[in-house]
Amino acid sequence: MKRHYLDHNATAPVRPEVVDLVAETMRRDGNSLSVHEEGRAARKILEDAREQVRALVNAPVNGVIFTSGGTESIHYALHGAIRPHNIKRIFVSALEHAAVGANAATTGADVETIPATPSGLVDLDWLRDRLSEYDVARDGGFLVCLMFANNETGVLQTVREAADIIHEAGGLLFCDAAQAAGKVPVNFFMSGADMMSLTGHKFGGPVGIGALIAGPNLPLEPQFRGGGHEQNRRAGTHNVPAIAGLGLACDMAKQSLERAEEIAGLRDRMQHATEAAGAKIWGAGELRLPGTLCMSAPGFSGATQLMALDLAGISVSAGTACSSGKTKPSHVLTAMGASEEEATSAIRVSLGWNSTEEDAGAFIREWSKAYARIRERAA
Repeated sequence: MKRHYLDHNATAPVRPEVVDLVAETMRRDGNSLSVHEEGRAARKILEDAREQVRALVNAPVNGVIFTSGGTESIHYALHGAIRPHNIKRIFVSALEHAAVGANAATTGADVETIPATPSGLVDLDWLRDRLSEYDVARDGGFLVCLMFANNETGVLQTVREAADIIHEAGGLLFCDAAQAAGKVPVNFFMSGADMMSLTGHKFGGPVGIGALIAGPNLPLEPQFRGGGHEQNRRAGTHNVPAIAGLGLACDMAKQSLERAEEIAGLRDRMQHATEAAGAKIWGAGELRLPGTLCMSAPGFSGATQLMALDLAGISVSAGTACSSGKTKPSHVLTAMGASEEEATSAIRVSLGWNSTEEDAGAFIREWSKAYARIRERAA
């Protein structure tokens, strides 16, 4: 049976060119901090990749800090900002990936949740009102966490507008761009973010490599110590093969950006077919990632949908992959006002760089057949 992989938001297939480059780089000798010829060669690979990452998101010169992936980047941003900026309170949008809230809870700062609107956007009116009464001199520094694009609904957040509100009140903005980088244009400077995270495995790069983008001269306290790596900002021997793969994936992401309209067309085909069958689409009224479709179907649990599609050779997720093994309703959809039934009957279908018309057609055919069987039993 031919399988159709529609779970790019969990982990995108690694591009073949990236696989080849990682394997080739692994055959080379040398530590990137060694001064001999092999070390200098490794260093060049490292810095070339840094420039490729920088170019993808318009990061500052020397603003790219390599990490082991999105979760470490989130941890570094939140914990690294606490002491240098006297952070006493962290505002976390109700839509964030669980890693953001979990790491915020361990910083020692007070954590407050920013509510979401039913359309899937963060409630900026609430944030504006809340920060109008916040006094940095009296209450200490604050940090706001707002993702670029939601991992479940694909809704693109109003990051620039949020940044203006936050900076006017004297705070910092951290933006998790893991789902956006390589799929839609991301411009660090234009976003207004002070820090931004990304990870390679969401857009065709290797698993286990990512970056934290930091604003020019932004003080951050290192979380890993013991070496002079990353200009003393993140100790640990560089994973040069994975970094090289990340750089190439960033370079090749231009192809995905060129396909964005085509990918959105495939998503819309699936959306129209499932809506016609009675599904509810989450975030449909807002700008979304081109390849993300989040939907609930009455009487058709997310777990049942996953199993039926998997047996038919189609891979999708129930919410975020990091928590898809849990029975707890999606916190994102709950924040948007979903009932428990709607939240537990939701699935996420996500396309990416190698998705095809055949993939979309297979999903429409098999999902529609499975839902028809469910409705016949209920009749």
